[in-house]
Amino acid sequence: MKGHVFRYLTFIILTQTIVFGQSKNMAYIQGSRYIPLYGRDSTVVEVKDFEMDVFPVTNAQFIEFVKQYPKWQKSKTLKLFTDKSYLYNWKNDSELKDSEKLNSPVTYVSWFAAKDYCECQGKRLPTVDEWEYVAMADESSRDARLKPDYNKQILAWYETPKTNENLIGKNPKNIWGVYDLHGLVWEWTLDFNSVLITGESRKDVDKDSNLFCGSAAVNATDLMNYAAFMRYAIRGSLKAKYSMKNLGFRCVKDINK
Repeated sequence: MKGHVFRYLTFIILTQTIVFGQSKNMAYIQGSRYIPLYGRDSTVVEVKDFEMDVFPVTNAQFIEFVKQYPKWQKSKTLKLFTDKSYLYNWKNDSELKDSEKLNSPVTYVSWFAAKDYCECQGKRLPTVDEWEYVAMADESSRDARLKPDYNKQILAWYETPKTNENLIGKNPKNIWGVYDLHGLVWEWTLDFNSVLITGESRKDVDKDSNLFCGSAAVNATDLMNYAAFMRYAIRGSLKAKYSMKNLGFRCVKDINK
């Protein structure tokens, strides 16, 4: 009898986890169709259900990662995948400089390193469409882009200089339960400058060679959305090996139905 009860409780717990998307430290994102800043292939894009990390990846988490995967340690990375600024704020392969905080978002990380980190967790980087879809929410609505104070607040965050005191979770979470999409650091996406890629090549995000060069204002649907425009402009200026002081990342996970 006890065995039956145990199996039943286990079934209930697993079912609730699948239904409500309760992966550890991830938020369930219900997909939909929406109009992004850039028209690209079509005016409306569709985002399927997925899960997103509640917080950006921290220095502490990346330290554990490079210990487990030494090829991403500061002294061991290949120049093909990182530039000279990679982990610039670390004193060595496993320690931050004294000025840095363990609970701050990891920065000075290349796209290659961020992509591999997510994949080693059984996750992946979010697409531009997924990231922007979640980022257009505020604390009370899924699409806050028409609210007068929405872009104003984000631009104010962007204008605030990054300091070593920027810790995760200090800004309010949005309606999805996700923190810090704005206000701390820029974040890598899987197809970070796919706005320049047309047709089928944009959908094939595994072709890394398609992702590396960029520009900014192409087919913008709303030039008044300056906050989003800044994000697209930053993405368009990046190459996959670049590392920057204010560029971090978080992971997402597909939901298999």
